[in-house]
Amino acid sequence: MEELIIQDTPQEVTNHDKKTSAFSLEAIDAWLIKQQKITTKQKVIFFRLLATMVNAGLPMLKSLTILQKQEPNPILENIYTTIIDQIKWGKNLSNALRNFDGMFTDAEASIIESGEKTGRLNTALLQLADQVEKVSSISNKIKGALIYPAAIVVVMIASIMVLMTLVVPKLVEMFGDKSKLPPLTQFLMTLSDFFVGYWWAMIIAFVAIIIAVSIWKKTETGRYQFDGLLIKLPIFGPLLKKVILSKFARVLSNLISSGISIVESLRIVSDVVDNDVYRQRILVLREDVKRGVKIGESLEDDHLFPEMLVQMIKVGEETAKLDSIILKIADFYDEEVDTSINAINKSLEPIIIVVMAVVVGFIAVGIMQPIMNLSETIENA
Repeated sequence: MEELIIQDTPQEVTNHDKKTSAFSLEAIDAWLIKQQKITTKQKVIFFRLLATMVNAGLPMLKSLTILQKQEPNPILENIYTTIIDQIKWGKNLSNALRNFDGMFTDAEASIIESGEKTGRLNTALLQLADQVEKVSSISNKIKGALIYPAAIVVVMIASIMVLMTLVVPKLVEMFGDKSKLPPLTQFLMTLSDFFVGYWWAMIIAFVAIIIAVSIWKKTETGRYQFDGLLIKLPIFGPLLKKVILSKFARVLSNLISSGISIVESLRIVSDVVDNDVYRQRILVLREDVKRGVKIGESLEDDHLFPEMLVQMIKVGEETAKLDSIILKIADFYDEEVDTSINAINKSLEPIIIVVMAVVVGFIAVGIMQPIMNLSETIENA
Protein backbone atom coordinates (compact mmCIF):
# COMPACT_ATOMS: atom_id res chain seq x y z
CA MET A 1 0.00 0.00 0.00
CA GLU A 2 1.48 3.30 -1.04
CA GLU A 3 1.90 5.98 1.61
CA LEU A 4 0.38 9.33 0.90
CA ILE A 5 2.90 12.08 1.63
CA ILE A 6 1.57 15.61 1.94
CA GLN A 7 4.11 18.34 1.63
CA ASP A 8 3.70 22.02 2.40
CA THR A 9 3.80 24.32 -0.55
CA PRO A 10 6.61 26.89 -0.72
CA GLN A 11 4.05 29.66 -0.03
CA GLU A 12 2.78 27.90 3.13
CA VAL A 13 6.34 27.41 4.40
CA THR A 14 7.12 31.08 3.79
CA ASN A 15 3.99 32.22 5.63
CA HIS A 16 4.81 29.89 8.53
CA ASP A 17 8.36 31.29 8.76
CA LYS A 18 7.02 34.83 8.70
CA LYS A 19 4.55 34.09 11.52
CA THR A 20 7.27 32.43 13.59
CA SER A 21 9.63 35.35 12.99
CA ALA A 22 6.93 37.90 13.84
CA PHE A 23 6.03 36.01 17.00
CA SER A 24 9.67 35.87 18.04
CA LEU A 25 10.17 39.59 17.44
CA GLU A 26 7.01 40.45 19.37
CA ALA A 27 8.10 38.24 22.26
CA ILE A 28 11.57 39.84 22.33
CA ASP A 29 10.05 43.32 22.10
CA ALA A 30 7.65 42.58 24.98
CA TRP A 31 10.49 41.19 27.09
CA LEU A 32 12.67 44.25 26.44
CA ILE A 33 9.82 46.57 27.43
CA LYS A 34 9.33 44.69 30.69
CA GLN A 35 13.04 44.99 31.52
CA GLN A 36 13.00 48.77 31.21
CA LYS A 37 12.05 51.06 34.08
CA ILE A 38 10.12 54.28 34.05
CA THR A 39 11.93 57.55 34.69
CA THR A 40 11.24 59.81 37.63
CA LYS A 41 9.50 62.30 35.34
CA GLN A 42 7.22 59.56 33.99
CA LYS A 43 6.40 58.41 37.53
CA VAL A 44 5.52 61.96 38.59
CA ILE A 45 3.26 62.39 35.54
CA PHE A 46 1.64 59.01 36.30
CA PHE A 47 0.77 60.06 39.87
CA ARG A 48 -0.46 63.53 38.86
CA LEU A 49 -2.66 62.37 35.97
CA LEU A 50 -4.16 59.58 38.05
CA ALA A 51 -4.85 62.04 40.89
CA THR A 52 -6.66 64.33 38.44
CA MET A 53 -8.83 61.45 37.20
CA VAL A 54 -9.66 60.27 40.71
CA ASN A 55 -10.41 63.82 41.85
CA ALA A 56 -12.84 64.17 38.94
CA GLY A 57 -14.85 61.26 40.38
CA LEU A 58 -13.91 58.61 37.82
CA PRO A 59 -13.56 54.99 39.03
CA MET A 60 -10.01 53.67 39.23
CA LEU A 61 -10.45 51.13 36.43
CA LYS A 62 -11.90 53.70 34.03
CA SER A 63 -9.19 56.25 34.95
CA LEU A 64 -6.43 53.77 34.17
CA THR A 65 -8.10 52.69 30.92
CA ILE A 66 -8.31 56.29 29.73
CA LEU A 67 -4.67 56.93 30.60
CA GLN A 68 -3.61 53.71 28.89
CA LYS A 69 -5.32 54.61 25.61
CA GLN A 70 -3.64 58.00 25.40
CA GLU A 71 -0.19 56.81 26.54
CA PRO A 72 2.37 56.87 23.69
CA ASN A 73 5.20 55.33 25.74
CA PRO A 74 5.22 51.50 25.42
CA ILE A 75 6.75 51.04 28.89
CA LEU A 76 4.02 53.03 30.64
CA GLU A 77 1.38 51.45 28.43
CA ASN A 78 2.58 48.02 29.55
CA ILE A 79 2.41 49.16 33.20
CA TYR A 80 -1.15 50.44 32.73
CA THR A 81 -2.16 47.13 31.11
CA THR A 82 -0.71 45.09 33.98
CA ILE A 83 -2.35 47.28 36.65
CA ILE A 84 -5.71 47.13 34.85
CA ASP A 85 -5.55 43.33 34.65
CA GLN A 86 -4.75 43.04 38.35
CA ILE A 87 -7.54 45.43 39.37
CA LYS A 88 -9.97 43.38 37.27
CA TRP A 89 -8.90 40.38 39.35
CA GLY A 90 -9.91 42.24 42.52
CA LYS A 91 -6.64 43.83 43.63
CA ASN A 92 -6.37 47.48 44.61
CA LEU A 93 -3.87 49.99 43.22
CA SER A 94 -1.36 49.71 46.07
CA ASN A 95 -1.12 45.91 45.76
CA ALA A 96 -0.77 46.20 41.99
CA LEU A 97 2.14 48.67 42.33
CA ARG A 98 3.96 46.38 44.76
CA ASN A 99 4.28 43.81 41.96
CA PHE A 100 6.51 46.22 40.00
CA ASP A 101 9.75 45.47 41.79
CA GLY A 102 12.21 48.33 41.45
CA MET A 103 9.74 50.75 39.85
CA PHE A 104 7.55 51.68 42.81
CA THR A 105 8.91 51.67 46.36
CA ASP A 106 7.27 50.24 49.46
CA ALA A 107 6.86 53.79 50.77
CA GLU A 108 4.92 54.85 47.66
CA ALA A 109 2.66 51.79 47.79
CA SER A 110 2.04 52.29 51.53
CA ILE A 111 1.02 55.94 51.08
CA ILE A 112 -1.38 54.94 48.30
CA GLU A 113 -2.75 52.12 50.47
CA SER A 114 -3.40 54.60 53.26
CA GLY A 115 -5.13 56.92 50.79
CA GLU A 116 -7.34 54.06 49.63
CA LYS A 117 -8.36 53.21 53.19
CA THR A 118 -9.05 56.82 54.23
CA GLY A 119 -10.75 57.90 51.00
CA ARG A 120 -8.03 60.47 50.26
CA LEU A 121 -6.41 58.73 47.32
CA ASN A 122 -6.14 61.84 45.16
CA THR A 123 -4.35 63.70 47.98
CA ALA A 124 -2.01 60.75 48.49
CA LEU A 125 -1.16 60.65 44.77
CA LEU A 126 -0.40 64.38 44.64
CA GLN A 127 1.67 64.05 47.81
CA LEU A 128 3.63 61.22 46.21
CA ALA A 129 4.25 63.24 43.05
CA ASP A 130 5.75 66.08 45.12
CA GLN A 131 7.84 63.65 47.18
CA VAL A 132 9.26 61.81 44.17
CA GLU A 133 10.00 65.11 42.43
CA LYS A 134 11.86 66.65 45.38
CA VAL A 135 13.82 63.52 46.33
CA SER A 136 14.84 63.06 42.70
CA SER A 137 15.81 66.72 42.44
CA ILE A 138 18.25 66.32 45.33
CA SER A 139 19.79 63.20 43.77
CA ASN A 140 20.15 64.94 40.39
CA LYS A 141 21.86 67.93 42.01
CA ILE A 142 24.44 65.66 43.61
CA LYS A 143 25.07 63.85 40.33
CA GLY A 144 25.44 67.20 38.60
CA ALA A 145 27.90 68.37 41.24
CA LEU A 146 30.01 65.23 40.78
CA ILE A 147 30.06 65.26 36.97
CA TYR A 148 32.43 68.23 36.61
CA PRO A 149 35.17 67.11 39.04
CA ALA A 150 34.85 63.52 37.82
CA ALA A 151 35.30 64.66 34.22
CA ILE A 152 38.34 66.74 35.17
CA VAL A 153 39.92 63.81 37.02
CA VAL A 154 39.33 61.48 34.04
CA VAL A 155 40.88 64.00 31.66
CA MET A 156 43.85 64.43 34.03
CA ILE A 157 44.44 60.66 34.27
CA ALA A 158 44.12 60.27 30.50
CA SER A 159 46.58 63.12 29.94
CA ILE A 160 49.11 61.56 32.31
CA MET A 161 48.76 58.20 30.56
CA VAL A 162 49.36 59.80 27.15
CA LEU A 163 52.35 61.78 28.40
CA MET A 164 53.95 58.80 30.12
CA THR A 165 53.40 56.26 27.36
CA LEU A 166 53.80 58.34 24.18
CA VAL A 167 55.43 61.71 24.81
CA VAL A 168 58.05 61.05 27.50
CA PRO A 169 59.63 57.96 25.82
CA LYS A 170 60.16 59.94 22.59
CA LEU A 171 61.67 62.93 24.35
CA VAL A 172 64.10 61.01 26.55
CA GLU A 173 65.58 59.13 23.57
CA MET A 174 67.69 62.20 22.75
CA PHE A 175 69.37 62.23 26.17
CA GLY A 176 71.67 59.25 25.57
CA ASP A 177 73.16 57.80 28.78
CA LYS A 178 70.36 57.71 31.33
CA SER A 179 72.75 57.35 34.28
CA LYS A 180 74.02 60.90 33.79
CA LEU A 181 70.58 62.46 33.81
CA PRO A 182 69.20 64.37 36.86
CA PRO A 183 67.45 62.22 39.53
CA LEU A 184 64.04 63.72 38.74
CA THR A 185 64.39 62.83 35.05
CA GLN A 186 65.58 59.31 35.89
CA PHE A 187 62.56 58.82 38.14
CA LEU A 188 60.29 60.14 35.39
CA MET A 189 61.81 57.74 32.86
CA THR A 190 61.46 54.80 35.25
CA LEU A 191 57.83 55.75 35.78
CA SER A 192 57.34 56.04 32.03
CA ASP A 193 58.89 52.59 31.47
CA PHE A 194 56.49 51.16 34.03
CA PHE A 195 53.49 52.76 32.27
CA VAL A 196 54.64 51.47 28.88
CA GLY A 197 55.48 47.97 30.04
CA TYR A 198 52.67 47.36 32.51
CA TRP A 199 49.72 49.46 31.33
CA TRP A 200 47.72 46.24 30.91
CA ALA A 201 48.48 45.23 34.51
CA MET A 202 47.25 48.61 35.73
CA ILE A 203 43.96 48.17 33.87
CA ILE A 204 43.55 44.63 35.20
CA ALA A 205 44.32 45.82 38.75
CA PHE A 206 41.80 48.68 38.41
CA VAL A 207 39.06 46.33 37.17
CA ALA A 208 39.93 43.78 39.87
CA ILE A 209 39.63 46.42 42.59
CA ILE A 210 36.20 47.49 41.29
CA ILE A 211 34.98 43.89 41.19
CA ALA A 212 36.38 43.17 44.66
CA VAL A 213 34.72 46.28 46.13
CA SER A 214 31.42 45.35 44.44
CA ILE A 215 31.52 41.85 45.90
CA TRP A 216 32.51 43.23 49.30
CA LYS A 217 29.61 45.71 49.23
CA LYS A 218 27.14 42.88 48.66
CA THR A 219 28.04 41.30 52.00
CA GLU A 220 26.24 42.54 55.11
CA THR A 221 29.43 43.64 56.85
CA GLY A 222 30.93 45.13 53.70
CA ARG A 223 27.83 47.16 52.89
CA TYR A 224 27.73 48.59 56.44
CA GLN A 225 31.44 49.45 56.42
CA PHE A 226 31.32 50.96 52.92
CA ASP A 227 28.33 53.16 53.78
CA GLY A 228 30.09 54.16 56.99
CA LEU A 229 33.14 55.25 55.00
CA LEU A 230 30.98 57.30 52.64
CA ILE A 231 29.48 59.47 55.39
CA LYS A 232 32.98 60.02 56.86
CA LEU A 233 34.53 61.39 53.66
CA PRO A 234 36.09 64.85 54.21
CA ILE A 235 34.09 66.83 51.64
CA PHE A 236 31.25 64.64 50.41
CA GLY A 237 30.46 62.94 53.74
CA PRO A 238 28.61 65.92 55.29
CA LEU A 239 26.75 66.47 52.01
CA LEU A 240 25.66 62.84 51.89
CA LYS A 241 24.43 63.07 55.49
CA LYS A 242 22.24 66.06 54.59
CA VAL A 243 20.78 64.19 51.62
CA ILE A 244 19.98 61.16 53.80
CA LEU A 245 18.40 63.34 56.52
CA SER A 246 16.32 65.20 53.92
CA LYS A 247 15.04 61.93 52.48
CA PHE A 248 14.43 60.52 55.97
CA ALA A 249 12.44 63.56 57.07
CA ARG A 250 10.38 63.99 53.89
CA VAL A 251 9.33 60.35 53.51
CA LEU A 252 8.64 59.95 57.25
CA SER A 253 6.49 63.11 57.24
CA ASN A 254 4.45 61.91 54.27
CA LEU A 255 3.95 58.46 55.80
CA ILE A 256 2.82 59.82 59.17
CA SER A 257 0.52 62.42 57.57
CA SER A 258 -1.03 59.62 55.51
CA GLY A 259 -2.15 57.91 58.70
CA ILE A 260 0.49 55.17 58.82
CA SER A 261 1.72 54.32 62.31
CA ILE A 262 5.12 55.60 63.40
CA VAL A 263 6.42 52.06 63.90
CA GLU A 264 5.46 51.02 60.37
CA SER A 265 6.65 54.35 58.95
CA LEU A 266 10.10 53.86 60.46
CA ARG A 267 10.32 50.37 58.96
CA ILE A 268 9.54 51.75 55.53
CA VAL A 269 11.89 54.73 55.91
CA SER A 270 14.77 52.43 56.88
CA ASP A 271 14.69 51.00 53.34
CA VAL A 272 14.45 54.43 51.70
CA VAL A 273 17.55 56.17 53.08
CA ASP A 274 19.94 54.07 50.90
CA ASN A 275 22.61 53.87 53.61
CA ASP A 276 23.06 50.79 55.76
CA VAL A 277 24.45 52.72 58.76
CA TYR A 278 21.33 54.90 58.89
CA ARG A 279 19.09 51.95 58.07
CA GLN A 280 20.26 49.97 61.07
CA ARG A 281 20.04 53.02 63.33
CA ILE A 282 16.45 53.69 62.21
CA LEU A 283 15.56 50.05 62.91
CA VAL A 284 16.97 50.48 66.43
CA LEU A 285 14.87 53.63 66.73
CA ARG A 286 11.83 51.61 65.65
CA GLU A 287 12.44 49.09 68.43
CA ASP A 288 12.76 51.95 70.92
CA VAL A 289 9.43 53.40 69.76
CA LYS A 290 7.84 49.99 70.15
CA ARG A 291 8.93 50.02 73.80
CA GLY A 292 7.37 53.43 74.33
CA VAL A 293 10.46 55.61 73.92
CA LYS A 294 9.91 58.86 72.02
CA ILE A 295 11.80 59.51 68.79
CA GLY A 296 13.55 62.59 70.18
CA GLU A 297 14.74 60.72 73.26
CA SER A 298 16.07 57.80 71.23
CA LEU A 299 18.00 60.05 68.84
CA GLU A 300 19.46 62.31 71.53
CA ASP A 301 23.28 62.56 71.52
CA ASP A 302 23.50 60.46 68.35
CA HIS A 303 26.20 61.67 65.91
CA LEU A 304 24.12 60.54 62.93
CA PHE A 305 21.30 62.99 63.76
CA PRO A 306 22.19 66.65 64.42
CA GLU A 307 21.02 68.30 67.64
CA MET A 308 18.80 70.77 65.78
CA LEU A 309 16.89 67.96 64.07
CA VAL A 310 16.42 66.10 67.38
CA GLN A 311 15.15 69.23 69.16
CA MET A 312 12.65 69.97 66.37
CA ILE A 313 11.38 66.39 66.53
CA LYS A 314 10.91 66.79 70.28
CA VAL A 315 8.87 69.94 69.66
CA GLY A 316 6.77 68.08 67.08
CA GLU A 317 6.10 65.25 69.53
CA GLU A 318 5.14 67.64 72.32
CA THR A 319 2.78 69.68 70.11
CA ALA A 320 1.33 66.67 68.24
CA LYS A 321 2.51 68.21 64.95
CA LEU A 322 5.30 65.77 64.21
CA ASP A 323 4.51 65.39 60.48
CA SER A 324 4.52 69.14 59.75
CA ILE A 325 7.64 69.76 61.85
CA ILE A 326 9.55 66.95 60.12
CA LEU A 327 8.48 68.31 56.72
CA LYS A 328 10.05 71.67 57.66
CA ILE A 329 13.22 69.76 58.55
CA ALA A 330 13.21 68.20 55.07
CA ASP A 331 12.83 71.63 53.43
CA PHE A 332 15.69 72.96 55.58
CA TYR A 333 18.03 70.16 54.53
CA ASP A 334 17.06 70.61 50.89
CA GLU A 335 18.34 74.19 51.13
CA GLU A 336 21.43 72.98 52.98
CA VAL A 337 22.18 70.53 50.17
CA ASP A 338 22.01 73.36 47.60
CA THR A 339 24.36 75.49 49.70
CA SER A 340 26.80 72.60 50.21
CA ILE A 341 26.85 71.71 46.52
CA ASN A 342 27.68 75.31 45.56
CA ALA A 343 30.43 75.41 48.19
CA ILE A 344 31.90 72.10 47.01
CA ASN A 345 31.91 73.25 43.38
CA LYS A 346 33.75 76.44 44.35
CA SER A 347 36.32 74.63 46.50
CA LEU A 348 36.96 71.62 44.26
CA GLU A 349 37.69 73.58 41.09
CA PRO A 350 40.84 75.34 42.38
CA ILE A 351 42.02 72.14 44.13
CA ILE A 352 41.77 70.14 40.90
CA ILE A 353 43.51 72.91 38.92
CA VAL A 354 46.37 73.03 41.44
CA VAL A 355 46.77 69.24 41.35
CA MET A 356 46.84 69.27 37.55
CA ALA A 357 49.39 72.10 37.57
CA VAL A 358 51.64 70.21 40.00
CA VAL A 359 51.50 66.98 37.96
CA VAL A 360 52.11 68.69 34.63
CA GLY A 361 54.83 70.87 36.19
CA PHE A 362 56.54 67.79 37.63
CA ILE A 363 56.66 66.16 34.18
CA ALA A 364 57.73 69.39 32.49
CA VAL A 365 60.60 69.97 34.93
CA GLY A 366 61.73 66.36 34.59
CA ILE A 367 61.93 66.76 30.81
CA MET A 368 63.34 70.30 30.65
CA GLN A 369 66.03 69.92 33.34
CA PRO A 370 68.42 67.78 31.23
CA ILE A 371 67.79 70.01 28.19
CA MET A 372 68.75 73.08 30.23
CA ASN A 373 71.84 71.28 31.59
CA LEU A 374 72.80 70.35 28.03
CA SER A 375 72.46 73.98 26.93
CA GLU A 376 74.68 75.16 29.79
CA THR A 377 77.30 72.53 28.89
CA ILE A 378 77.35 73.71 25.26
CA GLU A 379 77.67 77.37 26.31
CA ASN A 380 80.56 76.60 28.68
CA ALA A 381 82.33 74.65 25.99
